[in-house]
Amino acid sequence: MDTQQIKQRFGIIGNSPALNRAIDIATQVAPTDISVLINGESGTGKETMPQIIHQLSARKHGPYIAVNCGAIPEGTIDSELFGHEKGSFTGAHDSRKGYFEVANGGTIFLDEVGELPIQTQARLLRVLESGEFIRVGSSKVIKTDVRIVAATNVDMNVAIRNGKFREDLFYRLNSVPIYLPPLRDRKEDIALLFRKFAVDFAEKYKMPTTRLEDDAERLLENYRWPGNIRQLKNITEQLSVIEAAQSISAVVLKQYLPDIDKSNLPAIVDQHKAGGDFTEREILYKFLFEMRQDISDLKTIVLELLQNQTRGGTSVNTSNPAALKRLFEDSPQDSEEEAAIITSERAQPYVYGKPDNGTEIADHEEYEESLSLEDTERELIQKALRRHNNRRKNAAKELGISERTLYRKIKEYNLK
Repeated sequence: MDTQQIKQRFGIIGNSPALNRAIDIATQVAPTDISVLINGESGTGKETMPQIIHQLSARKHGPYIAVNCGAIPEGTIDSELFGHEKGSFTGAHDSRKGYFEVANGGTIFLDEVGELPIQTQARLLRVLESGEFIRVGSSKVIKTDVRIVAATNVDMNVAIRNGKFREDLFYRLNSVPIYLPPLRDRKEDIALLFRKFAVDFAEKYKMPTTRLEDDAERLLENYRWPGNIRQLKNITEQLSVIEAAQSISAVVLKQYLPDIDKSNLPAIVDQHKAGGDFTEREILYKFLFEMRQDISDLKTIVLELLQNQTRGGTSVNTSNPAALKRLFEDSPQDSEEEAAIITSERAQPYVYGKPDNGTEIADHEEYEESLSLEDTERELIQKALRRHNNRRKNAAKELGISERTLYRKIKEYNLK
């Protein structure tokens, strides 16, 4: 089976040389039982490679189990992987088979293998070397015949130097390495992926297919994509659902691409790296928080423009002076230094609706707030402070604002 046939069978989109190389290696090692370690950033599609390896191997009729090692608590991961005996720990009311026992004769995919605890790594090494393991709370050795494919998005050499990963286990897993390139290194595939996702979402939501104008396509190809394919798919879905126009310009697209050099809020929120599990409500609060910050910055810019025009003797015309006055009445005036800090950290907002200041701006449309931004901002700050044990530096980093701005917000809301 050639590379193009494999792509069609497993739904792989793209023609970059690095992607083709990864598929070729997966195809070549599939008939063997050699261990494979897949390296690549989060969101690059690493979960597809073990499926190719399993389906093209002699084990294709056996079980295939995918395990996210980073999502299983440290206290229960040994039980999940190797099983346990009745009464071996609190809550173990019955004996239970682990994944390695269930996957006997098949393939087990260990995603985020770099997150495994050191104790579990020793057990895994034994499975790789002898095909043996022991259930938690038992002394009986169990044999298993399992093909192991692992994946990680961390630098294993750094993890080994820091004592977080066993060097001997790394060499056993890394018998054949497969590298999946990040999306920014597959520029020729980005527009192709967007069109595929746009067609899928148009069919899913029963609406016309979204397409990109030339300037938007260039912007898409030059973006760094910290969330890789997962982020591109997420943004394509947003555009398909939110934007009424079928043709997307660069101006519209830019509103959905956060500035990764200034923003701490990517389109895909990596909960593990953020230091906590965010609920959908908290993620919405972060969006609202960023939108409110952008509006505050916009007020500062417009005010400076008006002041410069006044100094230059140029009259400022407005069809609604009362609305313009209200625009600035509720804005606390920051120092020039603080305004510069805020402006430097300002992120591109996601435009999910309309401005939150309730004023008429250009076309005199009426806007309605469904939430109190002050309340949501206060609650979000409180949660960030609690999550980081009141360490303002860490909380400010999570919120995507400067520590100085956070301190001002604490005083403004009289937070203890």
